[in-house]
Amino acid sequence: MLLSADASALLLVDLQQRLMPAIHDGDAVVANTVRLAEGAGLLEVPVCATEQNPDGLGPTVAALAGFPQLVLPKFTFGAAAEPGFDTLLPPGTEEIVVAGCEAHVCVLQTVLGLLAKRHRVLLVADAVGSRTAANRAAAIDRMQRHGAEVVTTEMVLFEWLRNSNHPQFRAVQKLIR
Repeated sequence: MLLSADASALLLVDLQQRLMPAIHDGDAVVANTVRLAEGAGLLEVPVCATEQNPDGLGPTVAALAGFPQLVLPKFTFGAAAEPGFDTLLPPGTEEIVVAGCEAHVCVLQTVLGLLAKRHRVLLVADAVGSRTAANRAAAIDRMQRHGAEVVTTEMVLFEWLRNSNHPQFRAVQKLIR
């Protein structure tokens, strides 16, 4: 049941420049997502991202722009239904760790689409956001009821590490202090 860095990919959903200022606790969502992305880099976990209507909402926020190896522009709310999505995730990805916005729209529809395709989906509760706390809470509840596992940034990082003897333990530990 523990996450494995070798089997995971980190999916950043629509963390875009024009959207994030409207997100409730958006700075915390971005900060936790940066921690995840930095940890993914240290542990060689692939990072990919989507951008909803990038001409309208802009690119991925600057703090995260350098992390994804692949970015998929999209117009469907659920990324799993977007043409080209199947090439976004690396072959053999078993666990998809999801962070992003908005929890009740694009994250929700993406997660439900991934679950329908029989992926193991781990929703990082402290790295997803919506314009209102109520929409975020309802979305997390719904995704969990449909099979998404709800985790936190620290849970993901420490499960990827597995133990304090890992060569990247101190570097990852610094991300959460």
